[in-house]
Amino acid sequence: MPVTEIDAKIDALVPAWLYLPDIAEMLDIEVTRVRQLVKEGQLLAVRRGENRSLQVPAPFIDGDKIVKGLTGLLTVLRDDGFSDEEILEWMFTPDPTLPGTPAQALSENRGTEVKRRAQALAL
Repeated sequence: MPVTEIDAKIDALVPAWLYLPDIAEMLDIEVTRVRQLVKEGQLLAVRRGENRSLQVPAPFIDGDKIVKGLTGLLTVLRDDGFSDEEILEWMFTPDPTLPGTPAQALSENRGTEVKRRAQALAL
């Protein structure tokens, strides 16, 4: 899966980013395992910053685990034909009907609602 370099508009939507080694530490796994999670599509990482290092939106990590429902949601959106950039834009754009952003809703354990919306996008 090619890693996307994101544009400034989407970069600005995401409140904070984590480097892969930080995630490895938080999840108590090897960095190679974090890379594997990205490759398998369980986590979404993009290249950003001056050194174009791989980074993951911080809201995708909840303490010592990946936010519940994220992996399934990424699968649904990718199956809908969304690029990684489009997924980030959708997840971090406020939705007044949610309320908040899909990423916020996921972290607040409202994943079912978010997934339902993602599935509706495909229709």
